[in-house]
This record gives sequence, C-alpha cells and structure tokens, in this order.
Amino acid sequence: MLNINLKLLIFLNILYFLPQVCGCIILGVSIWIRVSQVAQQVNVCSHTRTTKNFAGVDLLIAVGSLIMVLGFLGCCGAIKESRCMLLLFFIGLLLILILQVTGGILGAVYRSQIEASLSLALQESVKSLQSSTEESKVFQEKLQTFQIMNQCCGLVNGPADWGKNFNTAIGGNKICECEVKDTSPDLCTSYQGRYIYK
Repeated sequence: MLNINLKLLIFLNILYFLPQVCGCIILGVSIWIRVSQVAQQVNVCSHTRTTKNFAGVDLLIAVGSLIMVLGFLGCCGAIKESRCMLLLFFIGLLLILILQVTGGILGAVYRSQIEASLSLALQESVKSLQSSTEESKVFQEKLQTFQIMNQCCGLVNGPADWGKNFNTAIGGNKICECEVKDTSPDLCTSYQGRYIYK
C-alpha cells in the first residue's frame, strides 16, 4: 500500500512540474533561436530587415513565459490548496485554449492570403537576386555568404533564381559553387556546366 502511494505521489509531482519544464524548454529554445548566429544572418539576409522576421520567435518567448507562470500557479495552488491560484490557473488555461482555437480557425480561413503574402515576399527577394542595383548587390553578397555556410542555392527555384547573375563572382566565389572536395551527388549537382550546391 505504501509503495502504491509513493508511486502515485511521484507521478503527481511529475505532472505538477511538467508544464513548468515545457515552458522552460520553449522559452530556452526560442531565446537561443533569437540570439543564434544563423538567425542573425537570416535577418541580415532578409530584404525587408524588419522585426517581422522574429515575430514567431518572440511569440514563442511569450508563450514559454506564460506557460511557466501558469505552471507555477497550478503547482503552488494545488500544494497550498489556494482557490485564487487555481482560479487564475484555470482562467489562464481557458484563455490559451480560446487563443489556440481562434488561431487555428484564422489560419484555416486566411491560408491562401498567408501563402500569397509569403510567395510575394520571396518573389521580391528573387527579383533582388536578378537585379544589378547597388542595394541588390549588398543583399546578394549576404545571401551568397549564407548559401556557402548552409551549402544551399537559391530561394524558390534553386540556381534559376539568380537569373543572369548566376555566373558572376561574389566575394571571390561564383554563385552557389560547390567546393571541389564536396562534389558528392548528395550535396552537389551539375548546372550550366559547373558543380553547385543543391
């Protein structure tokens, strides 16, 4: 009997702290993404260079913080048997449920507009890759650096996104050029007579 009660107590303690652990994980990962070097490069490579690039990550930081606070309220409210804390915990969970359902419905209703907006933003960036203006060259240099680091090529249609600029050299390297030592079929492919990243 004592063994069953002990197991139940351990199980309930794990359940009490599970929301806080999940909140900590979400908060930690989202902060790491926000300050990581790759994320900063994506922000620099973005043609718009606004805080919109990090809107999703900022939302995750807020959600992680909220889950931690709610987990704390639920845990302490259950241990101290505080009606006020448990009521706040219930209201918080109810609001999260309402927001999730609302977000899901809005995402389903406005899916085509979201996809069109994303496609338009990518097409604007593709136009910058094919342009020869000074502002576009800065964007091209940053994207070329990003492509070399991540061993990829293009934004939408691969090397075709670069248009006439594909055979120009940026920063001492031709666009998307695979290093000689990395010419494996998994990583590189042949395009217009030279090896490039897929």
